[in-house]
Amino acid sequence: MRKQMQRGEADRFISLFESSSGWGAVISGGAGIREVLLPFGWKTREELLASLAATFPWVGDARSDAASDEAAARLTRYFRGEAVDFMDLPLDLSPFTSFQAAVYRVVAAIPYGKVMTYREVAVAVGKAGAARGIGGAMARNPVPVLIPCHRVVGSSGSMTGYSAPGGITSKLWLLRLEGVHLTPRGRIERT
Repeated sequence: MRKQMQRGEADRFISLFESSSGWGAVISGGAGIREVLLPFGWKTREELLASLAATFPWVGDARSDAASDEAAARLTRYFRGEAVDFMDLPLDLSPFTSFQAAVYRVVAAIPYGKVMTYREVAVAVGKAGAARGIGGAMARNPVPVLIPCHRVVGSSGSMTGYSAPGGITSKLWLLRLEGVHLTPRGRIERT
C-alpha cells in the first residue's frame, strides 16, 4: 500500500467495497479520488481497516463523500464482472507531472476488455521512445482500475510488473474478468 495521502488530510474521505476477492477501499479528498486499494490483500473488512489504520491514523474518524461512494459502488459492480465506465469520476492527479497525467488520461480511455502496449501508450502521448517512462507512470498509479494500468502490456503481449497486491497474478485476474483472451502462459492473444 502506498502512503500517498499526506497533504490536505483534513479533507479526506473513504468508502469501502466488497468483492469475491476480498475488501477494497477508495480514498478521496477535496480535489477528487486520490487512491484505490484493490481487494486482493484483505479477506475481511476488519483486516482492511486495520491495515489502513496502520498507514492512515485518521481512518477511524473518516467518513465517505459522493466521489468515494460512487467509485466504490462502481468498483463493486466491476468486480462482479460488469463492464463499468470510470471516465467521469473526479480524480486528483495534482501530485503528478504533466507527463504522468497525460499517460493516465490515455490509459483511462482504454476500453474495457482491450489492451495497449507500453509503446502504443507512449506514441499516444507523443513520446514514442518513452515506453520505460510509461512503465514508471504505471507503477505510480494510485487509482488502479479507475486508471486501468492492468490493460497495458508488453509489446509481445507479455505481462510485465503490476504494483497492486498480487502483482502479475492480479493483473491476469483483472484481464480475464474483462474477457481478454490469454494464452495458457498468460500472454495476450491479439486478434
